[in-house]
Amino acid sequence: MSAQDVHRQMALAIAALALSANAVLPAIAAPSAAAARADPHFIRESIYVPVRDGTRLALNIYRPVRNGRAVETPLPIVFAFTPYRARYVDKDGKIVELVDSPVFGLRALVKSGYVVATADVRGKGASFGARRGFLDQTEAHDGYDLIEWLAKKPWSSGKVGLTGCSYLGGSAMLVAGTLPPSLRAVFAAATDLDKYSFVRNGGITGQFNTRPDEPLAVDLASVPVDADRDGTMLKAAVAEHAGNTPMAALWYGMPYRDDASPLTKNRFWEEVGPYTHLKALQSPQLAWLLWSNWEDEPTEQMILNAANLKSRILIGPGSHCVPPAAFDIAGEQKSFFDHYLKGIDNGFERGPRASWYSETPGKGVGAGTMVQSATLPGVGIKRSPLYLSGAEAVTLAPGKSAKVPFIVDYNVGQGEYFAFWPPSQDGKGLTFTSPALAGDAAMTGYPIAHIVTALDRPDANLFAYLEDVDPAGKAYIVSFGRLAASHRKLGRAPYDRLDLPYHSGLRADALPMVPGKAAELAFSMVPRAYTFAAGHRIRVTLTGADPRQRNLAEIKQTPPPVFTVATGGAVASRIDIPFTTKPTFR
Repeated sequence: MSAQDVHRQMALAIAALALSANAVLPAIAAPSAAAARADPHFIRESIYVPVRDGTRLALNIYRPVRNGRAVETPLPIVFAFTPYRARYVDKDGKIVELVDSPVFGLRALVKSGYVVATADVRGKGASFGARRGFLDQTEAHDGYDLIEWLAKKPWSSGKVGLTGCSYLGGSAMLVAGTLPPSLRAVFAAATDLDKYSFVRNGGITGQFNTRPDEPLAVDLASVPVDADRDGTMLKAAVAEHAGNTPMAALWYGMPYRDDASPLTKNRFWEEVGPYTHLKALQSPQLAWLLWSNWEDEPTEQMILNAANLKSRILIGPGSHCVPPAAFDIAGEQKSFFDHYLKGIDNGFERGPRASWYSETPGKGVGAGTMVQSATLPGVGIKRSPLYLSGAEAVTLAPGKSAKVPFIVDYNVGQGEYFAFWPPSQDGKGLTFTSPALAGDAAMTGYPIAHIVTALDRPDANLFAYLEDVDPAGKAYIVSFGRLAASHRKLGRAPYDRLDLPYHSGLRADALPMVPGKAAELAFSMVPRAYTFAAGHRIRVTLTGADPRQRNLAEIKQTPPPVFTVATGGAVASRIDIPFTTKPTFR
């Protein structure tokens, strides 16, 4: 039985369960102390709130406690909007709440005099409705309605902040694009400015947003709202989730930016791309703080967000949405909200535009320093070329001209379900390695690949990896990028893309390769602040597949494509790297 069949049967079973309960959904209960659960630090209540089309969304409200009672003094609100269930029961029977997530520090905000609210997006968790898409305008306006509902409560100061990382960071950006009148500050992390250029970077889908949909049983583990004592409303809500649009099919079904989705019947990439709502996001009404980590693909987009929103940004070491050890991300968020929601003169607005962790792993585990700058990472740094020479060398000047072929290897492994960072791909394509470094070589910003290659067919995917190889031969990927050969035409971005190549992804701009004829594929690679240590070597690997592609079995070409890469000479392939300390080799 296919995964789709299992999903369909589960949906029908849950729908039947809800119908068999003969559930008559009661009117939404007004917030009351009786509906609340007391806590030493806050009082929580969970209710259904209808949005503009009548869909009821599950909302959890956490208010500070004083002398055993909820504080009635009007306080600012911080809101998080999630598809991952704001409250649920785990396999051990424990209630897990978004308010306790170490990423957001929401419980600490309640203790510090904020009302915190969390809600399930429609079609997920305990909320009713079905998802038309993901981070679409329906969801954005749902967030607008919840923010304005909260802002009008007597215990609200009328000022609201949004927070979130990953999907929640995306929902914060999309909701902000509707400009709710009460919204004042947005903390967004590990999300994107341009959904097409992120999910289908270079025209190629990767791991983000292409995983299978969760079975409906996952949402049935949500904690019912307070008034739903027997879970009848939860069952009815989850039955409606059977109508959700399948996520992977949505993204796979639109190979070009201007494609109309057969599922949403519109040019969906444009609807969900925050850049299409840039004027609203740039409103002086909104203050922004952005965060991402270097070992996380969305950082490429987050720096572009900062460039377009003229905002502050923090970049730490580590992986996707992991609180960095280098600084207190929850404390930074609190300082941000204290200033813009409470009006506290804590000097936040006088801080540096950008703060990032510059990594020096060759000097020991966790080695590195924090950098503070008035400019974004890499801006104003002239890139230096590293040339691919001969069949296997990386050099500072073009070597002897050569044409080096490789056959695409699709056996790149797909072990880790969420491989936020790829493992070394040495041996899976072409590998070019430098001599050992005579001294440290530091970089900050985006490398840009310029690969001159011929292909034996009209199209295939190309991946480039920049690696650090230590004296023992252990390799670590520092940066990577990708481009479908037919997407190579360069254009002008509809937003500030710094100095990076832009590929429109429009059908009219598709440029199939002429078999056997060389062309240049120019594409940006993910940014990094990183030092290659003396004695290490710099490696560039080129492949035709990546382990984070979940659809390799479907897109595999037989026989596999053959790339012939031009190295050395006047048209040498190269990687331009923003070195702040240029390399010298022994």
